Amino acid sequence: EPDVLDKPDAQDLPPAVGKVDLRAVNFQYRDSTPRVLHDVDLHIQAGTTIALVGPTGAGKTTIARLIARLYEVSSGCVCIDDIDVRRVTQTSLRRQTGIVPQDPFLFSGTIEQNIRFGLPHAPDDKVSEAARLSNAHQFIADLPDGYQTKVLEGAANLSVGQRQLICIARAALAEPRILILDEATSSVDTMTEAMIQEALQRLLSGRTAIVIAHRLSTIRNADLICVVDRGRIVQQGTHQELHDQLGLYRTLYDEQFNLDGDGSG
Repeated sequence: EPDVLDKPDAQDLPPAVGKVDLRAVNFQYRDSTPRVLHDVDLHIQAGTTIALVGPTGAGKTTIARLIARLYEVSSGCVCIDDIDVRRVTQTSLRRQTGIVPQDPFLFSGTIEQNIRFGLPHAPDDKVSEAARLSNAHQFIADLPDGYQTKVLEGAANLSVGQRQLICIARAALAEPRILILDEATSSVDTMTEAMIQEALQRLLSGRTAIVIAHRLSTIRNADLICVVDRGRIVQQGTHQELHDQLGLYRTLYDEQFNLDGDGSG
């Protein structure tokens, strides 16, 4: 029995503008366990990119999964365009929400079938267009069987970076209004990271995006950065605003870039 169920009177989510609100959200896995999130309030304007940063285990991924309703809030509510996500069908919510995970997962079948997963009847030109947007088209075209290349078990015939580009193409083809990126560049080399970042800039344009990032260099241009620590949002602002403050963000940033804490860089 799944933990998250549609209500008997659940309606389809109308075409989303993309405004997202978390209102006094608390979350714990079971009644007997400690809370993972404490009174989280977060307003995300439609079409903007927000980044969630903070130490491992702070609650960043949990926030993202609550927005996608992979988890159910313990109290409070998550709303999209002022509609509580518990009032809509999960299918209609997922149709308008895309997730690019940290560990890219490909199914058995061809590369083309993997890109089409969220939109099975998409025409060929839309598939290749999504692959071009994600910077995946060139390496796919260079394979002996191109888009008909079979994905081996565990996607052993593709690098981690190639798998991630295919996952981004899959999200691009589905054209979600809300996109969640869970440390999408954390497992790739610097050159592939640059390709992924370029693809994501195109993909995020005009969409509401929630980006979970470990490498803080990748989210400097986010419209809003939220610092999560021990289940609470402890800071919010732009990169420059947060770096100018004495707080957790500046500590994390300076540690990553080996700065001496004087605010340079």
